[in-house]
Amino acid sequence: MRKTFDTLGGDFEACREAEAWCAARGITVGQMERDQPRGLINEDCWLAKWSNLADQVRRQLHGKMAGDMRHGPVVVELEGEEKDYPLVEVETLDPWIDHRDGNTMYQL
Repeated sequence: MRKTFDTLGGDFEACREAEAWCAARGITVGQMERDQPRGLINEDCWLAKWSNLADQVRRQLHGKMAGDMRHGPVVVELEGEEKDYPLVEVETLDPWIDHRDGNTMYQL
């Protein structure tokens, strides 16, 4: 699938929109690097910038994000179809509760 983001407004707006679209679907976006694409993988992990990704890691990616990150447009290319990447539910945590043991704590 291929999805284009060309939001107007200011620096990095299209990039932020593409990142938000990926985040809402549980897709990890690689670090930004000038004149290089950003890797995309459908799992919770950390991805280095493109030039630091080994060929083996690049083959495991589900897609990439490319384009003019500052001014747009930004294009997300992923394997399969858009329906293969549904929205994921994010559990909303109460910031006043330490969810590890249920004790009340101060918000950081």
